[in-house]
Amino acid sequence: MNQDLLPAATRMGLVELDVRNLAAMSSFYHEVVGLDVLSEGNGRVELGRQQPGSLTGGTTVVVLQEDPSLPLRPEGSAGLFHTAIVFENPRELAAAVIRIAQKVPELFTGSGDHAVSQAFYLDDPEGNGVELYVDRPRDTWKWDSRGVYMTTEYIDPNAFVNDHMPGAGIMLREGGNDLSLGHVHLQVGDVASAHRFYVETLGFEQTSRMGNSALFVSAGGYHHHMAMNTWGSAGAGFRAPSLGLGRVDVTVPDDQALGAAADRLVTAGFAVRNDGTSVETNDPWGNTVRLAV
Repeated sequence: MNQDLLPAATRMGLVELDVRNLAAMSSFYHEVVGLDVLSEGNGRVELGRQQPGSLTGGTTVVVLQEDPSLPLRPEGSAGLFHTAIVFENPRELAAAVIRIAQKVPELFTGSGDHAVSQAFYLDDPEGNGVELYVDRPRDTWKWDSRGVYMTTEYIDPNAFVNDHMPGAGIMLREGGNDLSLGHVHLQVGDVASAHRFYVETLGFEQTSRMGNSALFVSAGGYHHHMAMNTWGSAGAGFRAPSLGLGRVDVTVPDDQALGAAADRLVTAGFAVRNDGTSVETNDPWGNTVRLAV
């Protein structure tokens, strides 16, 4: 294994959000996005994918932590651009598009065929960006010396639903949705610093770059596990505590990978909180990233 890179088996873990209205946010991620409520109590709700046939087991995708004392995130500051949840197949995504149209049409913000994936965008009730998408087969992705080819073309939501769920006329929330955290897109102050942290230090590989405005990175040849842009946050400094992003989790396959990442962070001068099972640090803008096996 290349000690300077995250292993190919690296995946995204979960996103934790600090929220003001726990009930409204939990309802949104459950009833609209389609996540199962895995646990709740003491101002905290964990949502994700329930294991078939299990009443307790599951994979957490989004954690909501209630803290009404936090202020709104200031405009132009660093933080979350969107949480991107990937569905197993287009039919499951079409069902989610129906739920958006029937439950929260006012929160819908757009769509995009990105060549590697098909996506629909909306905001949650507190303004955090959400992407719901399905990947195209990997053997259709196009790579060259600059990285993976991605673009943005319009998708008609009605046509997408008709193609993948013809005749659907009721809101659907089918049990056992196979979905996971596909990627996390952040807003940062500058792309060069993002590259130094996420590629040169943390160990992702660059898969695409849009000049000085956006960077896309991944492990194992995925189109992107994380992205950073400056579209609304150029020049942003270290974040002040606010509603929105609390933490991003990245899952690595073994203790060796965890230790190597910790060594790279320490060598580069980043403060690391290591409890023996996970390594937590802040990127240059105070976005918290935690790695765990």
